Amino acid sequence: MAQADYYKALGIEKGASADDIKKAFRKLAVKYHPDRNPDNKGAEDKFKEINEAYAVLSDPEKKQQYDTFGSSGFHKQYSQEDIFRGFDFGNAYKDMGGGVGGGGAEDIFSRLFGSSFGRGSSRNGYRSAPQKGADHEMELTVSFRDAAQGAEKQIAFRRGGVREELRVKIPAGVDNGSKIRISGKGAGGEGGGPTGDLFLIIHVLPDPVFVRDGGDLFVERSIPFSAACLGISLDVPTLEGDRRIKVPAGIQPGTKIRLKGCGIKSIGSNAKGDLYVKIGVHIPEVLNGEQKKLVEELAAKGL
Repeated sequence: MAQADYYKALGIEKGASADDIKKAFRKLAVKYHPDRNPDNKGAEDKFKEINEAYAVLSDPEKKQQYDTFGSSGFHKQYSQEDIFRGFDFGNAYKDMGGGVGGGGAEDIFSRLFGSSFGRGSSRNGYRSAPQKGADHEMELTVSFRDAAQGAEKQIAFRRGGVREELRVKIPAGVDNGSKIRISGKGAGGEGGGPTGDLFLIIHVLPDPVFVRDGGDLFVERSIPFSAACLGISLDVPTLEGDRRIKVPAGIQPGTKIRLKGCGIKSIGSNAKGDLYVKIGVHIPEVLNGEQKKLVEELAAKGL
């Protein structure tokens, strides 16, 4: 059932108490139960709808998510398997009478929602097929150089209400939005299913020197007008330290000089991007008398 209004499905207001939710559900469950409405597709759809609504609104955590994000936002986070995970069908229909008690629920829910609602070894006799636990996510902020060159970080997170600490390796080359998977550190599985994973969402701090574009790095250096005309040697920063380059005579402002292999390596590869030095020409805002005279002489000679 997609994008349902669960409160409307049960005929209750959003502020209804847990008892009101349960009473509304049981009344409708009796009315639309398949045993009372054989070969009635409309009743069957309604029965499925109210069970899905009750599975969410009777679970404090899911109800909070539904109330916070609304129907559309909730369904982006929860699949139907997630909605019914942990839902106690036997208890929901316990002591209802009228031929709709929990004892006959197994076959009905298996038929309506799929075979994953078969009999198992749980306390009430019902459980989903083995389900992997939910994955968890957390953001991890790293420096520009740690992202570029790799590092190890100590992280702390909560799992099942318990604080855990872990040392993780940040591979060289990670960028904003990169995900690092830590196996088995998510929520516990159900019905014997495996534990979910923890995903670290990487946020890289900006660097005062380098600008990154994929595997390439960019830096800017400014040289005097005379150096642009005559050429110059200057030191430029790289991730491995300063490197001297030659700026040819007559270079134009905005020209980029490429240093091959001085960029950032790709994750899982030894191949590196390049570093580009963008050359700017410094024009002084104020000239002293001697400088002004020299510039005027250059201007007179066509420079």
